[in-house]
Amino acid sequence: MNAGRLHSPRSLRGSRVALAGLAAVFLFEMLDNSVLNVALPTISRELHTGATGLQWVTTAYSLVFGGLMLAAGAVADRYGRRRVMLTGLVLLGLASLATAFVTTVGGLVAVRVATGIAAAMTTPGSMALAFRLFDDDERRVRAITVISTVGLVGLAVGPTVGGLVLAVWPWQVLLLVNVPIAALAFIGIRLGVAADDPGGLHRAPVDWTSAVLGTATIVLALVAPTRFVDGGPSDGTAWAATVGALGCGAWFAARQRRAAHPLLDLALVARPLVSSGLAYKAATGIAVAGLGYLVTLHLQLAWGWPPALAALGMLPQVAVLVAGSAFVGPFVRRVGLGHAAWSSAAAVVVGLAVYTLLGPLGYGWIALALVLVAAGMRVVGVVAGTNVLGGLPGDRTTIGAALVDTSSEVASAVGVAIAGTVLGAVFTGSLTATPWSNAQSAAFDHAVTIGGSLLTVLAGGLVAWAMVRARRALPTVPSPAAEVVVPERRAPDHQPAGR
Repeated sequence: MNAGRLHSPRSLRGSRVALAGLAAVFLFEMLDNSVLNVALPTISRELHTGATGLQWVTTAYSLVFGGLMLAAGAVADRYGRRRVMLTGLVLLGLASLATAFVTTVGGLVAVRVATGIAAAMTTPGSMALAFRLFDDDERRVRAITVISTVGLVGLAVGPTVGGLVLAVWPWQVLLLVNVPIAALAFIGIRLGVAADDPGGLHRAPVDWTSAVLGTATIVLALVAPTRFVDGGPSDGTAWAATVGALGCGAWFAARQRRAAHPLLDLALVARPLVSSGLAYKAATGIAVAGLGYLVTLHLQLAWGWPPALAALGMLPQVAVLVAGSAFVGPFVRRVGLGHAAWSSAAAVVVGLAVYTLLGPLGYGWIALALVLVAAGMRVVGVVAGTNVLGGLPGDRTTIGAALVDTSSEVASAVGVAIAGTVLGAVFTGSLTATPWSNAQSAAFDHAVTIGGSLLTVLAGGLVAWAMVRARRALPTVPSPAAEVVVPERRAPDHQPAGR
């Protein structure tokens, strides 16, 4: 057992208080934006703001959340994962309470910024603490599956519940619901998770210059795809953000190689099963985001389905995501973590390919694509994160979880950007002015073929690269307790084995 490892419960039942708290954190992450999106028209009317103001309401949270995850993960690994998590939950509760006093769109944006900071402090820690609760992969997979299932249920029912709430109460209630969620998470983690052993913390000082560079890189990497979607390939701000992201990223990487105490040890990221796990997550993020963007437009604009019917059209994906929790554990036990990672990521790519080639022919093909993507995403979301965290030293688990979330966030933005930019370049006229002409319908189908093909090739390339990287890891051995094929447990922290 590594230094700093928490006492490992014998079963999930023995850790139910901690899991309830960690699941509440993931529920907040999944529920927050999905619920808020339902209220945007109401917010626009009551706060007297237009499209630009609403864009800041949604974007401010995502940029702060995505940009600060690496820095927050590094701080947590140095000063205590549980301590940073509890502090973030207090901030979440206070920011959500402040919603009751919001009267301007500027005030709401400020609340969303504070919420994004709280999310960066708490979300990576939920995976890191769940991983550290147990010493074997079988229980780790089960614990992360339980936590993710709670979040996915929230994601599935959030828009419907949000719409019902708006029919009775003010829109502020949708954000005030974070207060009891934060309280539940605080109590569960405070009572169920032991304080970090000082010996298990990373003792190097925080390189704040690297933290600023890393944050700038991620923020610009998230801004650039949005600008490409809104302004097209010729948008100057999109290219400026792209150049800025590349420049800051290169500077960040160079500093990590020469700094005495790097924020992110690139040698650890390069380990075969760490890098492959991140690549699987990135491939899934690209495919899922691109597919979701195109299918939503396909159902509502190309086929003219009303929003309610289009929501029903997405039910195959929702059903698999929610019900798939019963499938993850047995599947991983049968084939092992390594095979589960590549096969589930490949299923996502195959689902995207099915939509690209056959989606315009009928809804049955779209439903099949949604099922394949959801099934793959359900598994890879658990096993890829387990692989990444298992390949890192015990004092780097939170920044490892932050890397997993960051790779998914940036990849999702890239997926939407590619789909949106191709659509903007191929489609003529107003996208939302329906009914479309025959030429516009043909142009949309052409854009689906081009955009979907690009996304499929990119995601498939990442999966293939990840499979090659994973083969360079240590030989796998059977785990007697879990009957899961896993890599040899890592070596001492100064040179852990790749995961």
